[in-house]
Amino acid sequence: MTTALHRLAAGRRLGSPLGVIVVEGFLSRLAFGIISFALPLYAHSLGMSLSAIGVLLSTNLAVAVVLKPGMGWVVDRFGVRSAYVTAVALRTAALLLLVFAVAPWQLFAVRGLHGVAIALRDPAAATVLAGLGGKAAVAQRFAWYQTAKTVAGSGGRFAAGLLLTLLLGAYPPVFVVAAALSALPFGLVIWRLRGRAVAGLRLPPRAPDDPEPADRQRALRPYAVLGFLTAGTAYLMANLLPVLAVEYVGLSPAAAGSIYAVGAVVALSGPLWGWISDRHSRRLVLCMRAVGNVVSSVIWLVSPTYAGLLAGKAADDVGKAAFRPAWGALMAHVADDDPRRRARTLSRLSAAEDLGEMSGPIVAGLVWSLWGVPAVLILRIGLALATEGFALRLNHRAAPRPTHQPHPTGRIDQVAARRTSSLG
Repeated sequence: MTTALHRLAAGRRLGSPLGVIVVEGFLSRLAFGIISFALPLYAHSLGMSLSAIGVLLSTNLAVAVVLKPGMGWVVDRFGVRSAYVTAVALRTAALLLLVFAVAPWQLFAVRGLHGVAIALRDPAAATVLAGLGGKAAVAQRFAWYQTAKTVAGSGGRFAAGLLLTLLLGAYPPVFVVAAALSALPFGLVIWRLRGRAVAGLRLPPRAPDDPEPADRQRALRPYAVLGFLTAGTAYLMANLLPVLAVEYVGLSPAAAGSIYAVGAVVALSGPLWGWISDRHSRRLVLCMRAVGNVVSSVIWLVSPTYAGLLAGKAADDVGKAAFRPAWGALMAHVADDDPRRRARTLSRLSAAEDLGEMSGPIVAGLVWSLWGVPAVLILRIGLALATEGFALRLNHRAAPRPTHQPHPTGRIDQVAARRTSSLG
């Protein structure tokens, strides 16, 4: 493990492409954490209902889901550097426009623009993480990246609670801070996301008469379903947690923001989970997401207090810290079968995950409005158990079988079966 960590440390130097991705991910998620905490409260102050807030929080992901498959082609065709520069500029513009948004329709428009940035940035980031640094430590690369993002996201939410308390609920200055943080990595991306290795990720396109095999598309679907179910279950409460803490439990914004500090501590276990995924059992690490969903929901259900919110958040964050590196490694292995379509494959799987993340708050808002918070938490427990059952079935069904002849369209069936079996 020590040797692997030394290799990772070298790859994460500030001047390396992998280091750029980690630093940009940290700063962008710091800004996004501020927005994730402040925006639902700001929308609530404008008189929007909980169901409308759920739709608002999902608008950026709805746009990303629609655009990501096409943006994957853009990344494959024009390169990760051009995609990254454009995405950072669009994201910063979207956050800055929140300062001037004073009506619900304006909030929806800004979230839509943010979705365009997400659709372009995510495939580019995943392509660098999957394509550079070798295959032996791919989960650990995703782990360090996700650890940086999670720590920053928790810090951003905590900072947003403090800022809103100090500024007496003034939201525009908070949005200005978020936009400034989003803009910080712009120069770093232009300056350091370059070189022979990065240029090598842009491979010659497939010939027009060489369409993607139908067998490959079918092989990707179970993975997309798994990403959708896992993200949808997790985000039933994630985006509405500030509203739960402030409006349902009765905490102040500063106290509600402090709940997210636990995520920064728990996220530090991410590299360990990545090492376990690379060296021992990816299936074990993936199932921790379901465990976190169930345990956190039960705690919030029986103890809707500050202590209960804190304990439930810790359990939820353990699941996130474990799941992200294993899921990233699984996506990378599936995409590695066809390097010329790597970004497109990653964008499809990421779009499925975004679809779940988008659907979660909408469903939660509707269920909350109709039957209350306990119904949302019970639904989350049931979906977590169903998702884990699907993962186990996928792992069992895709056990490798002897193959006597290569498939005429390539290695996708054999590779998919072998890689899915690596869940165990």
